[in-house]
Amino acid sequence: MNKIDEKFQELVTELKRKSKEDIFTNIKDIYSKQTPEVKLALENYFTTFDYWGKLKESEGEYESLYLRATSLKEHVNDYEWLYNRLKDYRSKKLLSAILNNWYHFEIVKQSIETNYNQYWDLDIIKPTNEEVFVDIGAYTGDSILTYIENYGINNYKKIYAYEITPESIEQLKNNTRYYPNIEIRKKAVLDKVQKVYMNTNIEGSSANQVSDTGEEILEGTSIDIDILEPVSMIKMDIEGSETKAIIGCQNHIKNTSPKLMLSVYHNYEDLWKIPRMIEDMNPNYQFYLRCYGGELFPTEIILYAVKE
Repeated sequence: MNKIDEKFQELVTELKRKSKEDIFTNIKDIYSKQTPEVKLALENYFTTFDYWGKLKESEGEYESLYLRATSLKEHVNDYEWLYNRLKDYRSKKLLSAILNNWYHFEIVKQSIETNYNQYWDLDIIKPTNEEVFVDIGAYTGDSILTYIENYGINNYKKIYAYEITPESIEQLKNNTRYYPNIEIRKKAVLDKVQKVYMNTNIEGSSANQVSDTGEEILEGTSIDIDILEPVSMIKMDIEGSETKAIIGCQNHIKNTSPKLMLSVYHNYEDLWKIPRMIEDMNPNYQFYLRCYGGELFPTEIILYAVKE
């Protein structure tokens, strides 16, 4: 056992020993000792991105801290399972850092990825010129452009870009207009075909969400229904709708084992839940974790899953 294993095991042992209420009390006590600047930054973040739960010390609102205590206690075995399934120590160190941030508010700076662009870790993702790449939550085409920058214009056969925000779609069209075989689809990606709405986030269009109510009606679909040809690569960042979208990709995941780059940072559950879902659909994947932002609170956490 090395020092990364030891630190993770120390946390797991403590979480198993303590009750959920004790874990919550410990988290709240540590939060009370943070500087006013740290508290303001965190509370502003959780107000803007409300999928993490509310946090407002002045009003006695600690929902976000209770949710993380619940996740740490009730799913400690799932986090231990994930730690043992991760294929490299960069991933293991990151998972340990994330959980220690949730519990002890430790800074995760040393575990933030700085070598590669988000989604395109060159040690993990190695495409060919036959890639059929599905970008779910394509935004303005930023991930498509960095894909081409990293791997070249000849390393894909087709790109499907799914986006729901009209303004982002116009930029997406403009940014990708010189590249061949990119098909843009204005559809919400779900587990089934249905009509849904777009819920606009005041912070920016990249955080717009699918909702049961909202300003604009959207056509919702699943990838299994919408794309009939074999798919070899799926990237997903859709503000908390990832689990539904994964269910809607399950036939592709089971049958062709596409490379997966999945956001797992839109709540306190996806970090363990999404790897479990993928494992249940197809046990032949290797798992890696990378984080691309957020020292005070880790965000932009990506689960990479590639076939062994």
